[in-house]
Amino acid sequence: MASLNETHDPSLKSWVESANGASGFPLQNLPFAAFRRAGSAEPFRLGVAIGDQVLDLAAARAHVRGDWDRALGEPRLNALMALGADASSALRLALSRALREGSALAGPLRAALVPMKSVEYALPANIGDYTDFYTSIHHATNIGKLFRPDNPLLPNYKWVPIGYHGRASTINVSGTDFHRPRGQTMPPNAQQPVFGPSKRLDYELEMGVYIGEGNAQGRAIPIEEAERHVFGISLLNDWSARDIQAWEYQPLGPFLSKNFATTVSPWIVTLEALAPFRAAWDRPAEDGDPLPYLIGKDTRAQGALDIRLETLLETKKMAEGGVEPHRLSLTSYRYAYWTVAQLVTHHTVNGCALVPGDILGTGTLSGPSPDQLGSLAELTQGGKQLLTLGNGEVRTFLEDGDRVTFRAWCEKPGAARISFGEVTARVLPAIS
Repeated sequence: MASLNETHDPSLKSWVESANGASGFPLQNLPFAAFRRAGSAEPFRLGVAIGDQVLDLAAARAHVRGDWDRALGEPRLNALMALGADASSALRLALSRALREGSALAGPLRAALVPMKSVEYALPANIGDYTDFYTSIHHATNIGKLFRPDNPLLPNYKWVPIGYHGRASTINVSGTDFHRPRGQTMPPNAQQPVFGPSKRLDYELEMGVYIGEGNAQGRAIPIEEAERHVFGISLLNDWSARDIQAWEYQPLGPFLSKNFATTVSPWIVTLEALAPFRAAWDRPAEDGDPLPYLIGKDTRAQGALDIRLETLLETKKMAEGGVEPHRLSLTSYRYAYWTVAQLVTHHTVNGCALVPGDILGTGTLSGPSPDQLGSLAELTQGGKQLLTLGNGEVRTFLEDGDRVTFRAWCEKPGAARISFGEVTARVLPAIS
């Protein structure tokens, strides 16, 4: 696990003045993205967030030299990810020193800053494969009650990090709106399915774990090495059509109910930046330990991450009336039943090869209380209970024109507050 070092010092200040305020992108964060000036024909290139600016790494690499020189000239992060944990840590240190108050590079690097408000983003990496896990026992139990009232949590859940392989081709960067999916559903008391737009469209509050250095096929990644194969974490929304899901999910699990759209935030926060926000991994004593390959020497003490997660809903009526979005939930990643390291280790235990840029979804991150639920299916008990919004509108599931936004951040006394930015998209009508 990444340990604290000089880059985490909360007293550090930057010569980029906006980084010293409440932007969420201080010197202690330095997340990565792929960007260009909005509306331009420029090629996308790599950038690092600092305050309200993006440091253009292609322009800055002449001043911040290292083994990463060629990788910083690429349009996506895969080449940098492939260099491994030591290289990304060394780059983070070099950038921290270059951007600190008093740095001799302040003058040369000012020309490499681009105002964040004037940029647009691409996917931060070329995503070869996408696996979605099911790491929240609270979500698994709540959803299980909807589909299997008599047997909500299957017996393998407490032993196996459950996951399924998703569709990388329909992962979009934040701000990319999408059309309501169509498919087969089985109406109540019907004798045969019908085809049409989903009527029970939902969001899923998740995080995406990006793989850095990969592993050779046939070589499992031990739990003690797992986090060295993780580049960083971003926000992720795995949109779900619950009515399509209910009809198709047995016996092989989700298919068309989830592969029509997944949205990720542009910024990837490195695991090293998250070192101050480690938390104890709290697995109930009566559940015991998982099998030995899934438990490391530091797993219980600091396997979890305290990342605050907020869900906001803006309806079309709110947007037109200038009404603030309605908060649906506020929770934390620390409630996950399975850790980042356990996901990586289990994914490779059979010899599966991961490659730089692969993304592992955490699954919906619901907490234990009603105000910490990460999907509408849970908040409305499968559509049985109306959810009243701040402006008086009601919802059971998403309607056309609805925009869902997730935000995430870490904060605690004695550490700089860091942000993951946000992930947002609006639901468009189905294509007929």
